[in-house]
Amino acid sequence: MNAQERYQLWLNSPDIDETTKEELRAIANDPQEIEERFYTELEFGTAGLRGILGAGDNRMNIYNVRRATEGLARYLDKTAGDHRAVAIAYDSRHYSDVFAKETACVLAAHGIQVYLYESLRAVPQLSFTVRELGLSAGVVITASHNPPKYNGYKVYGASAGQSGPEEAAAITKEIRGVEGFKTAYMDFQEAIDAEKIILIGKQIDEIYYAKTMSLLTQPELVKEHGKDLKLVYTPLHGAGNIPVRTILSRIGIPNVAVVPEQEKPDGSFPTVTAPNPEDPNAFTLAFKLAEQTGASVILATDPDSDRLGVAVKKNDGNWQVLTGNQIGSILIHALLTSYQKMGKLPANGLVVRSIVSTQLADAICKRFGVEIKEVLTGFRFIAEQIAEAERTGEHTFLFGFEESYGFLAGGFARDKDAICASMLVAQACVAYQQRGMTLADALEEVYAIYGFYRERVKSYTLEGKAGIEKIQNAMKRLRQEPLTVIAGRKVVKVDDFTKPEETGLPSSNVLRYTLEDETWVTVRPSGTEPKLKLYLGAHAENEEKCDAILADVIGDVDAKLSGWLA
Repeated sequence: MNAQERYQLWLNSPDIDETTKEELRAIANDPQEIEERFYTELEFGTAGLRGILGAGDNRMNIYNVRRATEGLARYLDKTAGDHRAVAIAYDSRHYSDVFAKETACVLAAHGIQVYLYESLRAVPQLSFTVRELGLSAGVVITASHNPPKYNGYKVYGASAGQSGPEEAAAITKEIRGVEGFKTAYMDFQEAIDAEKIILIGKQIDEIYYAKTMSLLTQPELVKEHGKDLKLVYTPLHGAGNIPVRTILSRIGIPNVAVVPEQEKPDGSFPTVTAPNPEDPNAFTLAFKLAEQTGASVILATDPDSDRLGVAVKKNDGNWQVLTGNQIGSILIHALLTSYQKMGKLPANGLVVRSIVSTQLADAICKRFGVEIKEVLTGFRFIAEQIAEAERTGEHTFLFGFEESYGFLAGGFARDKDAICASMLVAQACVAYQQRGMTLADALEEVYAIYGFYRERVKSYTLEGKAGIEKIQNAMKRLRQEPLTVIAGRKVVKVDDFTKPEETGLPSSNVLRYTLEDETWVTVRPSGTEPKLKLYLGAHAENEEKCDAILADVIGDVDAKLSGWLA
């Protein structure tokens, strides 16, 4: 069926509620909007579902949530054996609580035991719960750091990492087998009364806090001197407010000022364009509060609290917003240094990073004799390495990170954990403060040891059907018209990640170019947003030279991509 036919199917179906039909009638004379909502189904991938809220096949709504859950339930019916149990969490986005209950009601109708968080929780808490309770799957209702008009549906497997390609494909097959809008469904209160849905909360929180705090490498130092650290925190209207503040207080950091305008959950995210700690503008209100309170560091988490942003006050009084690569590098260096001083650095230690993250991590790990592995973008690939290390015993996982502000230590959860990362950053602040240093000074110390590294990211946002086609065309042209020279520098190696036999990694629509001066350029479509992303990295003796290299290279590649995407 074409978009118009699908549109009419929704309008005429007795299974669609009247409010939804009214929304659809309002666009009856807007063929472009009908096309955008119905030209395709919202795709279920390794990140689950993610889309704009609204009525239609290509939108996030209760009908697509029920359908996806019906597919997940049928998949678990076939694969999970007798122990079919799922945990569900949700963040502060519009309809997150509604979608979570709808998910629970469909699963309960299949006889699947549901553990539903009683109020909003962070992604890492859900991932932790799946492992801690030995469940067959988990679901989080969130669109992470996307703008307010989005929501999403993330699925986690029994390993507590996001579903891999094979599992996502199997669930997709089941979803496509769901006919119309009818799914199994059990009334929420009936399911509660029958204990098919069990509300969970503080008890599992306490276990999460205890295990996370066990990852501190200098707990006594923090307990003794943590009171001297003044810190500002913003949850950006999301789920991090309670867990981040709780864990900082318990480790001995009482002086945490929370940005009042951004403290309470609010899916409209009224104080920011997008609730993304990657965006320096997200720190605007936090900067003001930090000046008022005399704080030296600011922490910011996104709505589902899997990403952490950090800003630090420099000695000249100005604020520096650290990149995800810089935060990751500081934490790796600090953790490995602590383990080494304690005599607890394992001989088989492992750090994992994504292919678009800084190679400074490689230099740090080499100095400490720790192996580093690179994986495709997507934290589930890091989760796979943790599971493999646990299964074989060949490695001891220490830390994993992505440049997009995702960090994880220890492996109690199997997704990036901004709560744990907040704790580790606070520990690093206390430790460096005892040496008369800020995190900005710590970063300079890292550069002095390993040389200067700099990375940049540029995103091209192209929404809708036409945007997706332009992104696909740009990737096609890069393969048809290979780049042999970039900004006057010869390309000495091209990694095409659609060729796993060459890269040793799963197939992915990614191209990476290594230049003769070891500068690297990577191009990939985002897996969660309507974007084409360009990543670059350079290594030189100082900041000025790195910036000059990156300016030349990004200018050359951007000229080509911008022309193709116009």
